[in-house]
Amino acid sequence: MSHNRQEKIEALGRVIDVLDELRLKCPWDRVQTNQSLRPNTIEEVYELCDALLAEDNANIKKELGDVLLHVLFYSKIGEEKEEFDIADVANTLSEKLIYRHPHVFGDIHADNAHQVELNWEQIKLKEKDGNKTVLSGVPASLPPLIKAYRVQEKAANVGFDWEHPEDVWSKVKEEISEFEAEMERARTENGGSDKLSPTPEMLAEYGDLLFSLVNAGRLYGMHPDSALELTNKKFISRFNYVEAEAKRQGRKLKELTLEEMEQLWQEAKSDKK
Repeated sequence: MSHNRQEKIEALGRVIDVLDELRLKCPWDRVQTNQSLRPNTIEEVYELCDALLAEDNANIKKELGDVLLHVLFYSKIGEEKEEFDIADVANTLSEKLIYRHPHVFGDIHADNAHQVELNWEQIKLKEKDGNKTVLSGVPASLPPLIKAYRVQEKAANVGFDWEHPEDVWSKVKEEISEFEAEMERARTENGGSDKLSPTPEMLAEYGDLLFSLVNAGRLYGMHPDSALELTNKKFISRFNYVEAEAKRQGRKLKELTLEEMEQLWQEAKSDKK
């Protein structure tokens, strides 16, 4: 279904009117603040990401509405403080989009998406209130996996990147070797036992390995968060199959041997669960 411009404007106006009334009359909505809403906002964005990953259009529409509600809610709070309102938010966004797309609204030329990204980084550094350094624009609160991708992406946009993508695999192998060497050193110091408590050195090498794998994925157009979530869902589905089969046999998972669980796991894999 597609609506014309006037219908879209009226629909947004309706939401604003509903929120204004809720803010006045609903005991819960009336007491919300930026800080009280923040955890809910994070949750709503993750729920939207789940719907996007599943290509579930019905839920994408629903979750987009929830995220939009939060945008409008924060704007309403800003209006009450006489700081800004939704018009200021929208106008600021429009101005930023126009300024950061000189290849559309100006005389700068960009042949492809990568060139657009390179232009963006240069523009951000020149902005009056922009980032003071290339990496300062990466939010400190980002989950580490996503943060690794973003800092690598920003560094690449100013030329700090692998000249040939395939060369990154030598770095991945190097990091694996360094992690294995640190594990072996810790094992030797622990009398040969495999029951190791992570040392600071092990943790550092493991982080380096993860960082290099994120970098490798980035060079081949794969986002680590999306890739890992696909694997999470696959693991959950297969493990649920193992658990369900154990229950069908009248047994608990802990009563199965590792070999029996592995057999059920292979069944789950063969059924592409």
